Amino acid sequence: MLHFFRSFISSKIGAAVALLVLMLIAFAFAAGDIAGLRSFGSDGSDRVATVGGQRIAASALSQAANNAVENLKEQNPQLSMKAFIAEGGLEKVLEDMLNRTAIMVFGKAHGLVASDRLIDSEIAKNPAFHGLDGKFSETVFRQLLAQRRISEKLVREDLAQVLVSRQALLPAMVGTTVPRELAMRYAMLLKERRNGAIALLPSPLFAPRTPPTDKELAGYYAAHRNRFTRPERRIVRFASFGEEALRNVAPPTEAEIAARYNADKALYAARETRRLTQLVVPTEAAARAVAAEVAKGKTLAATAAEKGLSATGLGSVDKAGFATASSQAVADAAFSAAAGTIAAPARSAIGWHVVHVDAIENHPARTLDQVRGEIAGQLAAARRRAALGDLTARIEQEFDNGGNLPDAAKELGITIQQTPPITADGKSYKNPAEAMPPLLGKIVPTAFSMEKENEPQLAEVEPGKTFMIFDVSDIAPSAPAPFAEIKDDVRAAFLLDKGAAAARAAAEKLLAETRKGVPLAQAAAALGVTIPPVQPIDMSRAELTAQNRQPPPPLVLMFSMARGTTKLLPAAGNRGWFVISLKDIVTQPPPANDPIVAAAQRELGQVAGEEYAQGLRRAIRAEVTVKRNEAAIKAVRTQLSGGN
Repeated sequence: MLHFFRSFISSKIGAAVALLVLMLIAFAFAAGDIAGLRSFGSDGSDRVATVGGQRIAASALSQAANNAVENLKEQNPQLSMKAFIAEGGLEKVLEDMLNRTAIMVFGKAHGLVASDRLIDSEIAKNPAFHGLDGKFSETVFRQLLAQRRISEKLVREDLAQVLVSRQALLPAMVGTTVPRELAMRYAMLLKERRNGAIALLPSPLFAPRTPPTDKELAGYYAAHRNRFTRPERRIVRFASFGEEALRNVAPPTEAEIAARYNADKALYAARETRRLTQLVVPTEAAARAVAAEVAKGKTLAATAAEKGLSATGLGSVDKAGFATASSQAVADAAFSAAAGTIAAPARSAIGWHVVHVDAIENHPARTLDQVRGEIAGQLAAARRRAALGDLTARIEQEFDNGGNLPDAAKELGITIQQTPPITADGKSYKNPAEAMPPLLGKIVPTAFSMEKENEPQLAEVEPGKTFMIFDVSDIAPSAPAPFAEIKDDVRAAFLLDKGAAAARAAAEKLLAETRKGVPLAQAAAALGVTIPPVQPIDMSRAELTAQNRQPPPPLVLMFSMARGTTKLLPAAGNRGWFVISLKDIVTQPPPANDPIVAAAQRELGQVAGEEYAQGLRRAIRAEVTVKRNEAAIKAVRTQLSGGN
C-alpha cells in the first residue's frame, strides 16, 4: 500500500539526498572509500576548487574517483572509469567533496566541532574494529589501517567531517512533520479508482498495402543509414590445453624422493594435535570466573551462552599452528592441560583465552616406505606444473617472435576451433541463441581489444590447469550494412514507419472525436480499420502498484490524467499508438483511524526533512563560498578517461 510513497521518496528529491542519509548513518569504513573522501590534497597549486579558503586538490579528486569506481566494480565488474565519467560519476564525487568540505568549514566558523573523545567513541563503536570478544581491538584497528594503507590521522579527519555534518544537518531533518490533512490527501490517492478505456492502433495494420519501389527503399535507407548499423563482429580461432599437452615428463627418482623426505622429516615425525574449544574474554578475572564454572561441571559452550557469548570449536590443531593463531602463552597452556580439562587462562593480543581440551590425538612417525607414494605424487605434480610453465613460456616467446596459431597448435597436438562472427558479448551475430564453448567467455574481452588479425595470444583460463591459445582471423568493424544485404529489413522498417505515421493520424482522429463526447469504443468502430478491441479500465491506484513491478505505460499515463480527458502515447519500438481516455475518478477519504494516513504523514515528513537538509546544504555552500576551477576539473576528467 505504501508503494506510492516509496516511489515518491525514490524520485529526484530522494535520489539527491541518498548520499546524505548514508553519510549520517555510520562511518562506512568497510566501503573502502575513506581515502577517497579526503578533502585536502597538496599545496593547492593543482586545486579543483576552493571552499571558504580551503583548497581541494586535483590529486584528492582523482583518488576519490578511483575509489568510487573500485567500490562500484563489486556490483558491476565491467565498469570502466570512462563509463563512470560519462555517466556523471566524477561530478557526483566532486559535489560530495564540496558539500562535506563546505559543512566542515561552516561548522568551524559556528562552533560545530567533533572532539577527540567523540571521534574515539565512534571508532570504538565501529564493528569493523572489533575483536573476537565483540569489543574494540587496537590490534584489529591497526591491522585494518595497514591493509587499507591509510593513516589514523586520515580516518579521524574523515570521521570528523561525518560528525560535523551530522550536527549541522540532522536538526533540519529530524522531527519534521506535515499536516494530517496533507497526508490524508496523499492517502486518498491510494484509495481512488479510475475508469476509462484504452485503444491500441498497431502500426502494421495501417501500413501501405502497395509494396514500396526500389527507389523508395534506397532513399529511405540513405536517410536512415544509422538505424541499420551492424555491431563489430570478429571471428576468433582458439584451442585449449592442459597437462595432456606435456610429453616425456620423467617420474621422480628414488634419490629425489629420499631427499624430499629428509628435507621434510619434521612433517613425518611423531606429533600431537588437539581438538580444542575456546572462549576469548577481555579480562583475566572474567577468564578465571568462566574456568571456575566449567570446573564445576558446566560445559564451556553453556557457560559462554549464559553470558551472551559464544565458544568456538577449533577442530584438530597442532601447537605451532595454535600459537600462531593466538600466542605462545595460550598454546603452552592448552598443550599442557589434560584431555577433558580447562587450560590455565592465558593472554593473547585479542584478550584472555579460556581453552577446553576436547581430545588429544597422537600421530605416530611415518617411515620413508610409508610415505613414498605420497611424496612421489607431490614431486610428479610439481614437475608437471613446472613443465607446463616452461611450455607456456616457450609458446609466448614464439608468439612474440612472430609465431602463428596453427604452428603452436600442431606443436601442442591440439585442434583449433573457430567461432562464427561474434559480437563483443560473445554471442553469434547471426544466431544469438547458438551455444558457445564456456571457456570462450574468458578470452572474448581480450579478443575484442586486439588491434590486428592473426596475432596469437596465450591466456590462462584456469590457474595452473587450463590454457588457451587464440587469435582473431577476421575483424568486421561496426558500420551500416550494405543495402543489398538487408533490403528485406529496410522494407520492413519502411512499412513500419509508414504504418506508424498512419496510426498516429488515426489516433489523432480518435482524440478529436472523444473531445466531442463520442465514447472511445464508438469512435474506434468508425475508423474503418479493424483494430484490437478497446479495453475498458476500472482500477484503483493500489491495484496499479500491487504487482510490485513497473505498470504498463498506458496505465501509468491514465493515473496522471485529468478527469474527462484523452491523451495519445506512442508504443515502444514504433509499433503503434495508444489512445487513453479517462472518464471518471472516484475518490473516498480513508477512515480517520486508517494506518495508511499515519504512514503517509510519517513518510512525507521524512521527505520534507530531507528537502530541508538539501536547502540548508545549499545555504551553507553559498555562505562559505565555493569556487570551482573548471580547467583543473577538466584536466582531471581528461587524465582519468585516458585522454591526452
